[in-house]
Amino acid sequence: MKDKKAFEDLFKEYYPYLCSFAKKYVADIDDCKDIVHNVFLNLWQKQADLHSDTSLKSYLFKSVHNRCLNYIRDRKKIVHHDLSMESLPLADYIESTDYLEQSELELKIKVSIDDLPDSCRQVFILSRFEEKKYKEIAEQLGISVKTVEGQMSRALKILREKLGAYLLDLLILLTITIGS
Repeated sequence: MKDKKAFEDLFKEYYPYLCSFAKKYVADIDDCKDIVHNVFLNLWQKQADLHSDTSLKSYLFKSVHNRCLNYIRDRKKIVHHDLSMESLPLADYIESTDYLEQSELELKIKVSIDDLPDSCRQVFILSRFEEKKYKEIAEQLGISVKTVEGQMSRALKILREKLGAYLLDLLILLTITIGS
């Protein structure tokens, strides 16, 4: 990708999508733009290190994801380091750190869902987020109900494996969200 025009085209194509993707994890749009800009800058500087079989789209989204995690982690450190307990009421302090932990957990869940194989992800999203029944999903996708069941089982197994360490946090998060 030593061609400057090809790089510019790649930037124009993916920049808005990557900013939108980053916005799911980082509240401030300017910070999102900075994260995406830095990913492209890093891509330009390290392009010789990329393998020819590397999917640029996957590389870009994974890089933005990682930088968002780093941003959240760094912001959490700033909150812990810069804010003293005396200058901030305890409830506000706990709420600010809970928000960051919740953001990290939501990011891990989102990334785990995004990493599912396409067919599993599609079935999972239709079932869990669009609340469709297996029969409706099968009709929509032109597959059998058994295939939908198999894809859901596969998706849930993968998510359990990836998020096993966070299941307790997830239950607490869901309890807090539902209780609100």
